[in-house]
Amino acid sequence: MTKSKSIILVHGNFVNDVSWAKWKERYEQKGYTVYTPANPGHEGNPSDLRKTVHPDLTKTGFIDVVNNIAKLADSLPEKPLIIGHSMAGMAAMKLLELNKAAAAVSIDGAPPKNVFPPFATLKSVLPAFGFFSSSKYFMGSREWYDKCFFNTLQHRDRAKAFDTIAVPESYKVSRELVLNSFSNIDFRKPHKPILFIGGASDAIFPASLTTTLARKYKDKNSQVDLKIFPGKSHFICGEPGWEAVADYILEWYENL
Repeated sequence: MTKSKSIILVHGNFVNDVSWAKWKERYEQKGYTVYTPANPGHEGNPSDLRKTVHPDLTKTGFIDVVNNIAKLADSLPEKPLIIGHSMAGMAAMKLLELNKAAAAVSIDGAPPKNVFPPFATLKSVLPAFGFFSSSKYFMGSREWYDKCFFNTLQHRDRAKAFDTIAVPESYKVSRELVLNSFSNIDFRKPHKPILFIGGASDAIFPASLTTTLARKYKDKNSQVDLKIFPGKSHFICGEPGWEAVADYILEWYENL
């Protein structure tokens, strides 16, 4: 296949595009043009957003996230490699189904509507749906991030990680993922190559779920690959050793 030199990195829930800064720099040094768009309502400095929520945040749903990336992909001279983390892992799956990508990567990805998540996932993310909350949006506590995101980090590093990347999140994104038929994936449809990356210590989307998603794809002529990294949490893209994950993905892509 002809390799596109364009990469779109899509951030998941509870963080924004700031979380991709080091990846962008690393991939640009390897000769790629890298786009790290903020999902709608997520633009800004994380510490500022925690103080003053973006006015568009609560209007933003999963469909908006996918459409925002699709529009960017359509504006490029060639179909990009699309890499998504967490909720955006599912967005990468959807964009692949919509034929917007030369290839896609789902890192610690959320399941589509038509794949039921494990109990551990429901327990971790239930607050992010806001079904029982009077708040207009979700803002994870330090304790929530420590338990769900930063569980493999040294205790001394967790406060800095929170200050650097934690942002408020729209309830609508999570709700559309589980309630809207747009969030189904047709696993029988032919597609471009997709790689699933999982963290063996992920406390939100366990490696067993990542493995299940990879095995759901049914088209015999379409490439699906899977790699589980031992000791990695949901913060796989930011915790020490992230470089090995970034490089593995690029090597996979360049060898297609």
